[in-house]
Amino acid sequence: MLFSSDFVDESQSEHQYKFDVKMTCSGCSGAVDRVLKKTEGVSSYSVNLDTQEVLVTGTIPYDDLLAKIQKTGKEVRSGETLS
Repeated sequence: MLFSSDFVDESQSEHQYKFDVKMTCSGCSGAVDRVLKKTEGVSSYSVNLDTQEVLVTGTIPYDDLLAKIQKTGKEVRSGETLS
């Protein structure tokens, strides 16, 4: 017998994403920080200006997250799903 709890809803499981985002100043990294802070489905994140790396953990789909970061006007050079 199967129960509803036997099915994993992939849209609700957490994933970790890594993006290479062109950020040249604290204003750039601050813009990304402000967007991620208010994005639903993001449970944690880090924005590193020195390495130009953005790490995000959450239930938000990759494409939605990419669109949010791109809306800041910053160039997203690459992105990947880590887990």
